[in-house]
Amino acid sequence: MSAPGDVDALFAAVRERYGRLDLLFNNAGTFGPRGVPVEDIAYEEWRSVVDVNVTGSFLCAQAAFRQMKGQDPQGGRIINNGSVSAHAPRPHSLAYTTTKHAMTGLTKSLSLDGRPHRIACGQIDIGNAATDMTERMQAGILQANGELMAEPVMDVRDVARTVLHMAELPLEANVQFATVLATTMPYIGRG
Repeated sequence: MSAPGDVDALFAAVRERYGRLDLLFNNAGTFGPRGVPVEDIAYEEWRSVVDVNVTGSFLCAQAAFRQMKGQDPQGGRIINNGSVSAHAPRPHSLAYTTTKHAMTGLTKSLSLDGRPHRIACGQIDIGNAATDMTERMQAGILQANGELMAEPVMDVRDVARTVLHMAELPLEANVQFATVLATTMPYIGRG
């Protein structure tokens, strides 16, 4: 969701149905072109990833911020979906990795700007949860050394439990950053 009008309509519907907004989980994450070297990424592919992952997340956070700031009692929580790729990128993942770095900046800025209004913001960095996006990892994915290697995945319910824990905290407490990944995933030492 990266069009301002669509985001406005969504948040108006939430306000009408529930009267308030207590939680936003910004779960944008499109990978874009896979296995494409930097010099071959088309501008349109780059923009598509940036529009979904960064612009869409910004627009949703902005709409949530407005609503949380203006409601009584004031406040709420925003949880952004980052990625371990922002800490340890994969080969040929420039667009995705760049946008996940941007998500960390968005999280930190929202945390700071939200303090006076009881708006808490945290980020979950996820690695190799078993989803459609990670199916290819079990068959073999390019590593930093140029080899293909199958990688382990974890049950997506483990991620959901972490998000639930973050969401259930009182606004006086916040998980600023959490990293959840398959235990034997090549993350520490990757690259």
